[in-house]
Formats: sequence, structure tokens, C-alpha cells
Amino acid sequence: MAYRSKKQAFVLLADGTQFFGKSIGIEGDAFGEICFNTGMTGYQEIFTDPSYFGQIMVTTNTHIGNYGIEKQESQSKGISISGLICKDFSFNFSRPSSTESLFDYLRSYKLVTICDVDTRALVNYIRENGAMNAVISTNIGTEKKLLEELKSSPSMEGLELASKVSTKKSYTVGNPDSKYRIAAIDLGVKQNILHNMVERNMFVKVFPYDTSYKELEAFKPDGYFISNGPGDPLPLKGVQSVAKKIIE
Repeated sequence: MAYRSKKQAFVLLADGTQFFGKSIGIEGDAFGEICFNTGMTGYQEIFTDPSYFGQIMVTTNTHIGNYGIEKQESQSKGISISGLICKDFSFNFSRPSSTESLFDYLRSYKLVTICDVDTRALVNYIRENGAMNAVISTNIGTEKKLLEELKSSPSMEGLELASKVSTKKSYTVGNPDSKYRIAAIDLGVKQNILHNMVERNMFVKVFPYDTSYKELEAFKPDGYFISNGPGDPLPLKGVQSVAKKIIE
């Protein structure tokens, strides 16, 4: 198949350091803060975790894609990461319950992905030099231009991203007759967190990030939950104000 003909590609860090690999067939440029995950399984949950919104993900596990995609395992409605870097990418999968290959899933979101990268060396570099902005690209010869763009890209410090991933409307999860009622503020909550609450006899109402304390109180909750999420929490003054009132 055509996508198996891998094109040369590269990872360019904001300090000018470069790593090389090959495109899996989804071409272009992808910008974001580079980060890594050491999970041995669960790549689908990682890629759809809202906490990673706008970041380029490096997977340290060697094999990615070998068990395909099962849509029920997604942690949000779509892919959260801005790009993917891995070592060995599998176009085939062997899990009977999977509904599609990882390649088809990534292609449906046009997610730029690079494989055959020395991810061990890349992760060691990130550990030693800290998180920084990066770009992955299939456009060989554009490194100088991309580096200039990287230098002008905003860092995660002070960057408010909760509004990008938070629910727009309130919704409920679980049985209304459960023992506990929980008011949850969504700053990028994973679906698995909500499922775990429901399994522990909780009825959860999920609110947008900018919900007032008065609106939360109207639900008459037994407890509150403020989720984690992407970006810097410092700009979220409204959430900080609500948290103070909850503590009081």
C-alpha cells in the first residue's frame, strides 16, 4: 500500500537540536511543547487525554499500533495531541475487538506522525534539558524557517488551555439515585475518571470550566471535583475563586 513508503522526516527542538525519522504517510508540520509518556500500553488513552492538548507526544514504548483502536477506550471525543513521535509503528493490528488500525485513526485526524526515531536518545535529551517547544515535519529543507517559528511560539507557562478542552454545556454521568452527588469542574477531565466515580456509587454532574460557585451549589452536591487539564492553571482566576469558596 502507498502509505508504507515512508518519507524522510525530522524532529526540530526550539534549541536547534534535530532528530531524524520517517513519516508514516501523514505529511506536514506539527508544532507543540514536546513531552513523553512511558506507558507500556494504553496509547489510545494517551493520545486522547485532554491533559496533553496541543503537545507533541514521544512514546518510549518501542511498539505502537499493534493492537489497533477500540473507540470505547478514548478519553475524549478526539485526539488531543498535536503530533506523535515513536520508534516502531505498526500498520497492522491483531486485537479482535479493535475497530480500525491506528494508522487509519491518525489519518482521520490528519495527525502528523514520525516513526523510526531514536526515542531513547530523544527522551534522555528532554530529561536533561527540560521541556521545550518543538516541531515535527516532513518538509525537508525548511528547518531554518521552522526554527524561527518555534522561537516565536508561546510556551506553556502562562498559557490558558482549559477553555479549549472543557465541555461547553453541563452534563451528568451515572445513576441519580447513587449515594453521592458530585459537582465536577471540567478543565480537561478524562472519561475514565468519571467512570471510576460512577463505579463508586457517585452521580456526577460535569460543569464547564467557567461555572460559578452559585451554579455548582444549585446542584446540591455532597462533594466537589476539579479535574486536571492542559496548560498553566495560573490564568484560571475564576476557578481559583471557586476553589477558595469550596474550601471556606
